[in-house]
Amino acid sequence: MNKRKTGFSILSLLLILSIFLTACNSGEVGGDEKEGKSDGKPQKGGDLVIGSTGEPTMFNALYSTDVSSSDIEGFIFDGLVGSDTDLNPTMKLAEKIDQSEDGITYNVTLKKGVKWHDGEEFTADDVVFTYNIPLSKDYAGERGSNFGMIDKVTKKGDYEVEFKLKHPDPSFLPVSLSYGILPEHILGDVPIKDLGEHEFNRKKPIGTGPFKFVEWKQGQYVKVEAFEDYYGEGPYLDTLTYKVIPDANAAIAQLQAGDINYFVVPGTDVKTVEKFDHVKLESDLGLNYSYLGWNEKNELFKDKKVRQALTHAIDRESIVQNVLDGDGEVANIPESPVSWNYPKDADIPVFEYDPEKAKKMLKEAGWEDTDGDGILDKDGKKFSFTIKTNQGNKVREDAAVVIQQQLKEVGIEAKPQIVEFSALIEQTSAPNWNYDALLLGWSLATFPDQYDIFHSSQSKAGLNNIWYKNEEVDKLLVNAKKLKDRKEYSKAYEKIYKMIAEDQPYTFLFYYNYHRAIPKNLKGFEFHPKNDFYEVNKWWLKK
Repeated sequence: MNKRKTGFSILSLLLILSIFLTACNSGEVGGDEKEGKSDGKPQKGGDLVIGSTGEPTMFNALYSTDVSSSDIEGFIFDGLVGSDTDLNPTMKLAEKIDQSEDGITYNVTLKKGVKWHDGEEFTADDVVFTYNIPLSKDYAGERGSNFGMIDKVTKKGDYEVEFKLKHPDPSFLPVSLSYGILPEHILGDVPIKDLGEHEFNRKKPIGTGPFKFVEWKQGQYVKVEAFEDYYGEGPYLDTLTYKVIPDANAAIAQLQAGDINYFVVPGTDVKTVEKFDHVKLESDLGLNYSYLGWNEKNELFKDKKVRQALTHAIDRESIVQNVLDGDGEVANIPESPVSWNYPKDADIPVFEYDPEKAKKMLKEAGWEDTDGDGILDKDGKKFSFTIKTNQGNKVREDAAVVIQQQLKEVGIEAKPQIVEFSALIEQTSAPNWNYDALLLGWSLATFPDQYDIFHSSQSKAGLNNIWYKNEEVDKLLVNAKKLKDRKEYSKAYEKIYKMIAEDQPYTFLFYYNYHRAIPKNLKGFEFHPKNDFYEVNKWWLKK
């Protein structure tokens, strides 16, 4: 196993979706490889099956919020930019990008000769169309904040687009310009208010990416095939089939049997997978973290002191050692150590495991067991709630049970509820917010910006589904977006992270190492801290 030794371990939101690849027809997967032998010229052919414990919800990055959908969108669509393994921006559909000194104007020159999957030519019209969607008052998706800095988008020529910003924003190039471009010739006449539910998103997605959509059999798989007119290198594989698998245990069994050949392996199963002779493990840090989110629409979690007490009552180190088998590290902020923005020397508030202190704080907040039933109460209301997490992720399922036991020790009744992933996303997102506490994880953007998740404006229709609000944090998040210098940005974020940690809108649980099991004869694979399918167009099977 190729593993970088590190003091941190990252939990990937993609563990929600446990990813796998397996062989089918041409291009045999597996087999031994002789060390030191040159990979040689890429060979075309091969069919890989990608497994996931979660199912996608749609294939349109302006509207989807889950990683399973994002995975498949990455096969079908390309954005103007991507990111390399060091999280620096790279050109994709953009040939070059020129930025004005004041950071307000971006001139984007597009690649020529790019084709949509239906054979139509990609032009500036598609870019202008795509970016005007989230700028519209009729846009109903949850990604609007990633485009709020844009004043207007103008076509300057068939292959040139000008973006004018309202103010400088360091996240614009690496994040806003990374969204998959949509075809104007197909969706241009669709009212924007109807785009989120349009059949294009589920039945007929057309992109410019390396693979084109074939079919989606819900509850079974999504299949894509190589796009022979792709403008970039490859693709070399014939097809990818994204298979929905009930749970991680079933996935490990399929991996062992040789039915699955690519899988993001939970740390608890690494030792088992290391014994499989037809796959190898690539392990490193990932750009993500796991959390227990407290829905502040619920009266139980409105008091900061109560949220702090909840964190004191949870033995996160014990969870790392016993649930993750030591393959992790306790997290205290919503940032990954992989990021250049991780505050290594800042004095971040830490709420260590201390159940007696938790009991004292809860009592100070008015919570006592007045009827002797072992559950705290206040004004006739029991401190009882459900913890929702996603089905098939055994790390989260086990963690929820451990948390239930630990909270019981301080007089709190927490009841785990395991929910199928797509249903969980619907229940916990706008406008439903149907949950008390949520055990999930975030796969972070390549540029560290917490606005989407923690700014109060993002509660009603954004990703702040815990309804966290701190006016000072709001101001700091907005001001940080205007900073161009990375050092200034990091300094501003030290204060933001301190305040968020103090407020404990989440109990930040742990970071997790990322273990990808790949076929021994899979070539062209390069580890990326965020993207499981980084440059999948370059992957090939050595025969």
